[in-house]
Amino acid sequence: MPNHTAQPEQGSVTDGRRARGLRRRAEIIDATLRVVERDGTAGVTHRTVAKEAGVPTSLSTYYFATLDDLLVAALSSVSDQYTAQLRKIIEADGDEVLALARLIVESASGGRKRALAERELSTLAARRPALRPVAIRWRETVAELARHHTSDARAVQAFVAAADGMCTAILLDDAEPDVATVEAVLRGALRISPESANRQRDDTEPSSRRQ
Repeated sequence: MPNHTAQPEQGSVTDGRRARGLRRRAEIIDATLRVVERDGTAGVTHRTVAKEAGVPTSLSTYYFATLDDLLVAALSSVSDQYTAQLRKIIEADGDEVLALARLIVESASGGRKRALAERELSTLAARRPALRPVAIRWRETVAELARHHTSDARAVQAFVAAADGMCTAILLDDAEPDVATVEAVLRGALRISPESANRQRDDTEPSSRRQ
């Protein structure tokens, strides 16, 4: 008798494999971030990441042939999240500088160890050229935001440096990060006075809230 057992379509099999591959890849990236949290970037090897992810070392090297590939993927996962949030700030109708200050403060709210891991990956780009395009992506988006407020190239550079500096400062200070302080530093880089900032906030605030 002919076998009428339904066979899975080739497309569904391929999609399933792709989904499993993406899930495995994401698990290895998450494991890399956990290793950086615990041991710093110096502790990242294919062996330590594979052990953290609970997979064979051969699987780690299958998805990420080199250590740079692994570090770039980890940094990209972090950078993409922050860049997407910053892109929403730029495209929204609101106080961009204040929103960036809040984002910088919130970057440490997920836990000091994770924030330190993210910052360490970013600064590692100074030693590992493969990471630089990813690390620069955030800075370029911050510069885009600054250019909404000034055409002065030096002020834009100062703003980017201030944003980077505050990301580091909130990890070094024992005190809880303060949005108002970060905002003041950012506005100072743009040479925006507190009075101008208040006027801008009033202009962007919905009329229903001002009544």
